[in-house]
Amino acid sequence: MNIIATRGLKKSYGKKSSRFDALKGINLDIKEGESVAIIGKSGSGKSTLMHLLALLDKPTEGKVGINGQISSRLKERKINKLRNREFGFVFQQFFMNSNDTVLNNVVLPLKIAGVSGRERKKRAMEALKTVELDDKARSKARNLSGGQKQRVCIARALVNNPKVIFADEPTGNLDSNTGKRVEDLLFSLNVNNGITLIVVTHDQDLAERCDRQIHIKDGLIESDSNRREKEQASEVALPTNRPSKKTGSLPKKRNVKKGAKQ
Repeated sequence: MNIIATRGLKKSYGKKSSRFDALKGINLDIKEGESVAIIGKSGSGKSTLMHLLALLDKPTEGKVGINGQISSRLKERKINKLRNREFGFVFQQFFMNSNDTVLNNVVLPLKIAGVSGRERKKRAMEALKTVELDDKARSKARNLSGGQKQRVCIARALVNNPKVIFADEPTGNLDSNTGKRVEDLLFSLNVNNGITLIVVTHDQDLAERCDRQIHIKDGLIESDSNRREKEQASEVALPTNRPSKKTGSLPKKRNVKKGAKQ
């Protein structure tokens, strides 16, 4: 089942001679539970595509469908509610209130959704426990390391039980070891919780961990490859010893006597 779909998606900035076409007609289907990497150079249109998929911006032309609902047919209030309920976000820049506590940073989506104070705290603590930071709930966000801050952002993304997590360069500001831990956490949520994961990245190693790699170039999809399908095709292509048609057993190896003609 497609959780997100686009048809003829275009996005332009400016007018006339100053017009820039960031996206030039994107047709895309993302299935529920997939992990998808959107890859491309700076200016390719990959971040613009993510913003449109996440309903953070509106297309110039074309349609975005979320669970069969066409976003252009929804009122702004309904779009905001849909985005807050269905999506979680993890950005390269943490977008945290550094002077507030970790707990208060995590509960923000729940406050927007109008969840009661007691329920907010309960769900926020559960999310922090998932990322192994429940012991930091009362700490100020400014006192955390970069890796801890990104894990808090993942907890904040999780707190509304989203169906999709959008991650924009989630390991871009982290060292390799910390980045690997954040990656493992995101893919664990994808595999174990069934959360659809959409990652925008320059990191080829991170992209290759995803089920699909969508390469964007000059506002168009240059390629769309599926890792699982490749692996399955590779397994099918492996040579096998087939049973003999006559006996149903493997053909016997011929024993050739030394010096005999073959």
